[in-house]
Amino acid sequence: MAHAKNHDYHVLPPSIWPFVASVSAFVMLFGAVLWMHDSGPWLFLMGLAGVLYVMFEWWKDVIVESHSGDHTPVVVIGLRYGFILFIMSEVMFFAAWFWSFFKHAMYPMYTYVGTEYVQPAIYAVNAFELPIINTLVLLLSGCAVTWAHHEMVHNGSRKNVEYGLLIGVLLGIAFTFLQGYEYVYLITERGYSFAGDVFYANFFMATGFHGVHVIIGTIFLAVCYFRVRAGHFTAERHVGFEAAAWYWHFVDVVWLFLFFAVYIWGM
Repeated sequence: MAHAKNHDYHVLPPSIWPFVASVSAFVMLFGAVLWMHDSGPWLFLMGLAGVLYVMFEWWKDVIVESHSGDHTPVVVIGLRYGFILFIMSEVMFFAAWFWSFFKHAMYPMYTYVGTEYVQPAIYAVNAFELPIINTLVLLLSGCAVTWAHHEMVHNGSRKNVEYGLLIGVLLGIAFTFLQGYEYVYLITERGYSFAGDVFYANFFMATGFHGVHVIIGTIFLAVCYFRVRAGHFTAERHVGFEAAAWYWHFVDVVWLFLFFAVYIWGM
């Protein structure tokens, strides 16, 4: 039950989650370094489990705060601005990989002054085979999420919102499996590797990190799907669903840039 508030702000109670998140992130990072030095992945996995647990519990608390009336209009504006800033930081993250790809493709840097320009190796992937299918799958998922949001805001049909989110989640899963299949094909049949070449490094870092974002976005949409089924959202109050939709459209746009830059321009 929502409690009455005499101000527009949310004064947070003491929480253990920031401390636990910091410790878990440190353990995960330290474990990743040890893993890279052949010490096994176990410390990294322990830290990752801690991070995932904190995410679940902390966001569960945020949902409880929303239902208890702590998310006033002023707080909701802050949540929206915060998520927009998060997406802007993600834009800059991917901008680094695009910068690296174009820089090494058009003007590779050499140690010695006066070195003759050598055209860098670009191992083209046919953009109009599996990549174009993946593009259509991701764009269709974005259409499904947009339809779900439209139904939420304008028609109030909870069933249609559920259908739209479910379609978006299934298409997100399909994209992940198709990209995994593409990786296996490129590594086993085309000789791609995760190291040893600038193009390979840029290709797998850019598309791989995008794939991670697709997995995160799919989980985000799945959580919204179950929250819709539980009746958590209304046409006036659905900031969590808005954040998921914004994130998914960001994932779509990044893939379009990747498709035209890495696949089509690289052909």
